[in-house]
Amino acid sequence: MIDALNSDELIRRVGGRFRLTALIQKRWLELLQGSRPLVDATGLTEMEVVVEEIAQGKVRIDYEASGIAEPEKA
Repeated sequence: MIDALNSDELIRRVGGRFRLTALIQKRWLELLQGSRPLVDATGLTEMEVVVEEIAQGKVRIDYEASGIAEPEKA
C-alpha cells in the first residue's frame, strides 16, 4: 500500500512530491480530527487509508481554492 508513494504516476498526478506530502498531511489531520475514511479502512492504519484515498483519486488538491498553480499535463 505505502509502495504506491513511489509511483511516478501518482506523484505526477498531484503535481510533485512536495504537493503529495502536503496532501497526505492535510488528509491525515482530517482523519485524526474525525473525518470519515473514503475507502474501506478495515485493518488499515490512518496512513494507509490516506494513501489509498489518494491512489483511488478520492482526495485531491483544490488548486482554485488554494491559489496554487495546477500541474501541467504531460
